[in-house]
Amino acid sequence: TQRIYFANHTSHLDTVLLWAALPRRLREKTRPVAAADYWKPVAWRRYLAERVFHSVFVERFGQDSAANKIAPLLEALDGGDSLILFPEGKRGSGTELRPFKSGMFYLARHSPGIEFVPVWLDNCYQVLPKGEFLPLPLPCTATFGAPACIGAGEEKDAFLDRLRHSLLDLRNLPG
Repeated sequence: TQRIYFANHTSHLDTVLLWAALPRRLREKTRPVAAADYWKPVAWRRYLAERVFHSVFVERFGQDSAANKIAPLLEALDGGDSLILFPEGKRGSGTELRPFKSGMFYLARHSPGIEFVPVWLDNCYQVLPKGEFLPLPLPCTATFGAPACIGAGEEKDAFLDRLRHSLLDLRNLPG
């Protein structure tokens, strides 16, 4: 089943943890979404994003409309790939989950049958905090929730709020 895995974002380790938690057959067809302004300019980052993870690049800044910004994601979905997405838009501190950007809503409207799977990533920030290069040997967890699809006629704010709460509910599960 084609899916969009969406998770909280606190570390560059997040993508690696979520991707590695998938079975190999799913990992081969699952592509992380990467911010072009961060991953493309530096050669070793670009190499990892393009050659190792086969990332889909998205332009976060500029005058493009939301529809134009997600065009590469729609192309990947139309090609049969699944995606890993961090809907907060950028890394946080791990203490709170910021509101989601609207891209997931537009992806859902384009592909109404696609499943959105919440994944709560815990302790990645402690293992590889922002600005650090070497990870610390600490445990991390990836908790997967139940898949959801957009409802018929569901409005953007309601859809994004429902998905955000499905992710927050995973945070509160006993570990």
